[in-house]
Amino acid sequence: MEEVDAVLDASFIKAWSIRHPESNKVGLSDRDARVGRSGRSFGLGYKLHTSVDPRRILPLASVLAPANENEKRHAPSLVERTRGVLGRAGARLRCLIGDSQYSSRNVRSLVDYSVIPYMSNQRRGEDVLRVDRLFRTHGPEDLVEMYRRRPAAEALFAFVKNQYGLTVNRVRGLVNVSVYALLSVLCLVLNREAAVNVGRPDKAMSPTFFNV
Repeated sequence: MEEVDAVLDASFIKAWSIRHPESNKVGLSDRDARVGRSGRSFGLGYKLHTSVDPRRILPLASVLAPANENEKRHAPSLVERTRGVLGRAGARLRCLIGDSQYSSRNVRSLVDYSVIPYMSNQRRGEDVLRVDRLFRTHGPEDLVEMYRRRPAAEALFAFVKNQYGLTVNRVRGLVNVSVYALLSVLCLVLNREAAVNVGRPDKAMSPTFFNV
């Protein structure tokens, strides 16, 4: 049985709304949207929580939630869905890879093996995986090497946003934004499947290849 690693990450999706004048934490025309972290600032919208196969840069499972909900909250359901997808493909989940936003005992207990940096206030003085303020990785060499796979999720989000229109959200409400986001992800999956079917796996991330 094939063993697959999964990178966990979340990407911000801007809501098609302004903030409510009576509460700057919620949307005016999109009451499901919430203010949450968007890069180094804050914005009104949602987060697409996704597990990614870093070897193929392929989405495995996704959950959409208001932007104020923490990554740890959705990790259990994301891992459960990931296991279901892999199981139907005759594979199993081997390892979780994620940034320090996922650093908790509950998340690590979801799998036998995880590569998640500890926060500075966790397990002080121990030789564990850590990332400093300059995004330099420190710790055991095998964990540092595995952690280098984490940018695969960022690459996937970049493709979905820039090539499949996820940055141009023009729908409102959690359900509608979920459908819109998952359709963007589905386009990427279908592009990869089409590339493999025509014998051009090198074009798996190139939607323009199929426009000619």
